[in-house]
Amino acid sequence: MTSVDFLLTNKDITYEIRTEIKRLGRPIPDLIISKTVVGKSRNYSRNFNRSVYDRFKWLCGCSKRNKLFCFICLVMVGNQGAWTQEGCVGKVRHKATA
Repeated sequence: MTSVDFLLTNKDITYEIRTEIKRLGRPIPDLIISKTVVGKSRNYSRNFNRSVYDRFKWLCGCSKRNKLFCFICLVMVGNQGAWTQEGCVGKVRHKATA
């Protein structure tokens, strides 16, 4: 079980466990995420690129769920809200980007 899975499945996590998960760092696995967009003249395919982890230091991934999550929200808030339950879907803005 990854730290993301652990944080998503446990509602009551002690401060010590949260501190240890933070110390271990955010999981940044390779994910298989792709989307095909139908254009006027052709179809466009978009695939997950690991460079997203470099651009957004707060982002983490879960290989089991094959989704991206906000690591800060998972550690500090727990499993409340879209960024900690559903993961990143579509064009979602997050306050941590500012």
